Amino acid sequence: MTQTATMTRAERANQRNAVLAGFLGWTLDAFDFFILTLVIDDVARSFGRTRPQIFLAITLALAMRPVGAIIFGIMADRWGRRIPLMLNVIFYALISVLSGLAPSYQIFLILRMLFGVGMGGEWGVGASLAMEAAPKRLRGVLSGLLQSGYPIGNLLAALAAKTILPHWGWRPVFWVGALPALLALYIRTKVPESAAWKENRVETTGQVLKTVGRDWKLFLYLVVLMTFMMFLSHGTQDLYPDFLKEVHKVSDSVRANIVIIANLGAVAGAVIFGQLSQMAGRRKGMLAALLLALCVIPLWAYGSGLPMLVLGAFLMQAGVQGAWGVIPIHLNELSAAAARGLMPGLAYQLGILIASPTNLIQYALYGRFGYQAALAGFEVCTIMALSLLLWRGIEAHNKDFHHG
Repeated sequence: MTQTATMTRAERANQRNAVLAGFLGWTLDAFDFFILTLVIDDVARSFGRTRPQIFLAITLALAMRPVGAIIFGIMADRWGRRIPLMLNVIFYALISVLSGLAPSYQIFLILRMLFGVGMGGEWGVGASLAMEAAPKRLRGVLSGLLQSGYPIGNLLAALAAKTILPHWGWRPVFWVGALPALLALYIRTKVPESAAWKENRVETTGQVLKTVGRDWKLFLYLVVLMTFMMFLSHGTQDLYPDFLKEVHKVSDSVRANIVIIANLGAVAGAVIFGQLSQMAGRRKGMLAALLLALCVIPLWAYGSGLPMLVLGAFLMQAGVQGAWGVIPIHLNELSAAAARGLMPGLAYQLGILIASPTNLIQYALYGRFGYQAALAGFEVCTIMALSLLLWRGIEAHNKDFHHG
């Protein structure tokens, strides 16, 4: 066996490990986030609080994510992708376990805010590590695979709620969040540092910030784009289990099954439309996914009977996460090399900061117009705005990461 062949296999293994690390980090991060959306009533009863007060914990976690993006993003551009990612997963694993041990509502709120910091740091660092390692011809499908970690995390949360919650209550469900600590060991032993980062590393934090400032118009566009992407995903996911319970009187067990099926659709959509973006371009791939989501809104929000609800949930998340599957590579291709750890993640998390009241807005609309009209109307407006942003936007399809 020649050395060249051996090196080729080693390089391929490194690529797989980098993408897998990013995928697992985002999967476990999403698992920890979505757990709360599935145990809202249980947590509210435990602390003697109302459901809107528990929704506040979700909103605060979303609002704190830009802090994590700044901290871990700057670390990733200054000192490499691996160490910040390891520190990040250990941090949010610890916070998840502590959330399950929280003795009071006030401490629970503080812990969920801290979890938001960890969640905000993971995506940007993990995405830059994975996308810089991905071969150009596979960027689209691997981007979709990476982002599918989010719905898979949701799916795993639903499984945990279905199997653990009925027998042991809500607290042990959060303790499962200790698993990401094992990922840090995997990153330490199997994942190499990004070659693209080594070739484009900067010497000071000021240089990182200067790069973002130089591209401020592009950065502003990405923030607006990500704001509406957050409206799209959180507007179709966070309150949907509650919607099924309130409007359709779906039992906890069946709700968990619907969430699982919806997230299988999300995974399929992320990979399919991610690959479509590799062939047709990033914006066209996202627009096709948005068209699917728009077309199934009547079924998703107004469908009657369990089969129609299941089909609507599956197709809606295929469209929503189909658009999201393009985001990791789209943002990384648009960002300059010197700030690729910070810029995509910060744009992503500022978007969630602006969109953090999504649940509260939809809940207020529910009180005025009814649950179905609130969710459907919100998402129609979101999809139309997103389509316009993409139609008039830009992309850097297959950009060379090793040269800026």
